[in-house]
Amino acid sequence: MDTDADASADSDLASESDADSSAGSGSETPSQNGAWISLFSGGKDSSWALYRALETGLEVGRLVTVHPTGDSYMYHVPETELATLAAESIGIELLDVEPDDFDAADATDSGTQGDDELEPLEAALRELESELPGGIAGVTAGAVESEYQTSRIEAMCERLDCDLFAPLWQEAPRELADEMLEAGFEILIVQVAAQGLDESWLGRTIDEDALADLEAINEEYGVHLLGEGGEFETLVVDGPHMGRRIDLEYETEWEGTRGRIRVTDARLE
Repeated sequence: MDTDADASADSDLASESDADSSAGSGSETPSQNGAWISLFSGGKDSSWALYRALETGLEVGRLVTVHPTGDSYMYHVPETELATLAAESIGIELLDVEPDDFDAADATDSGTQGDDELEPLEAALRELESELPGGIAGVTAGAVESEYQTSRIEAMCERLDCDLFAPLWQEAPRELADEMLEAGFEILIVQVAAQGLDESWLGRTIDEDALADLEAINEEYGVHLLGEGGEFETLVVDGPHMGRRIDLEYETEWEGTRGRIRVTDARLE
């Protein structure tokens, strides 16, 4: 989620209802009737949710990537086109959802904006449900602490009459980061937008040293250890769920207080 949009959304969180804890924790036995759909950006959180779903034995039939053309309150924005390569490496078919510009920069009501941004995803899932034998059993999501996102995804799942599997929900950020690294995730930072994160973080791999630096930045500036508030965005270039590593060539762009990598070439090794 984009940082500027997220800051606006956070101001309205007090009026949002809490996401259901049992749905978020993934502690209940998920349904196996129908296919599971993984909301997937290629970033670490959605990739971890997918990985945990596969570990749990869920039959994930599709990955679904939303490609915002501008800022977004609900979705990961940078380099979402690389989800195609990631899906090829994982070996699960990808459905691309390409909505019109959400005009997030001009939004005056974050609640309405979030609901509006969910509509093209829900429409795509309803169409997909009619194509899949047995329909949709459930949806995986990678939210950690964002009630703004999770409550909306949960409500969407209720309307679709399917389960929600959100294994990162309300888990300790450092424990999640350690689990990702221990599992063999190679995580690249592709965008930063927070005080304490300078241009040197663009293209940096998250490892033990990076986590130590992020903990220090968290203490000084309040940056979330996993970038949950949009402070940084990531791409998983390798992991145990992937058959081939993604190799990237890129340039960096910096605009005063924020920046991103701009991929010039990408391939599977």
